[in-house]
Amino acid sequence: MKPMVKIMAALTLLFVVIFLVGRGLDLLTIEKVRLWFDAAQQVDPIYIFALIVLLLLLDIILSVPTLATILLAGFFLGFPMGAAAAFTGLTLAMLAGYGMSWKYGTGAIGLIVKSDTERAEMAAAFIRSGPAMIMLARAVPMAPEVTACMAGMTRMPLFRYLAFYTLGTIPYIAIAAYAGSISTISDPKPAIFASLALYAALWTGWFVYQRFHNASRVHGE
Repeated sequence: MKPMVKIMAALTLLFVVIFLVGRGLDLLTIEKVRLWFDAAQQVDPIYIFALIVLLLLLDIILSVPTLATILLAGFFLGFPMGAAAAFTGLTLAMLAGYGMSWKYGTGAIGLIVKSDTERAEMAAAFIRSGPAMIMLARAVPMAPEVTACMAGMTRMPLFRYLAFYTLGTIPYIAIAAYAGSISTISDPKPAIFASLALYAALWTGWFVYQRFHNASRVHGE
């Protein structure tokens, strides 16, 4: 198995375990998030903003229903305030993953990939494939967290990582938050259609990338 695949598989397994533990303990569900938003709305919108940021920040260590949270952010705060809260929370979460991986990732990589040559190969592979993976990460559960950690582990410059992350994340958040802002309890169709459209667009982008990447690799051989 290629070194980059090994590391990404290990990171994915880690996040899957965290997800299962969270689900088993019933820590964060869409119903709970909605109840917290309802309670916060009775006090002040600033508490909803703070709650959104906190929930999405926790996404790096707990399985938060990200898309549902962004839709609810738009519903409760409107657009663009809901989008701003969501972007702040998600960005802090990804920076946390990037920072922790930058600091501790080298040791973790050494436990899985023993060879210096293979570690260099892994870093080179992520330099080539990482930008597209970061931009399209929202298409796959846990991929945003995994790519953030990979960027930190491979020492991708922070501003380079943030540039690709922003390109992939802002449209996703903007569409979801806007759809949430024009949805109502009696008419949730904008939120539903936006969710379907986002996943369709992301999966199409991922498919096109894979086809292009595979074709380039074949020609390169």
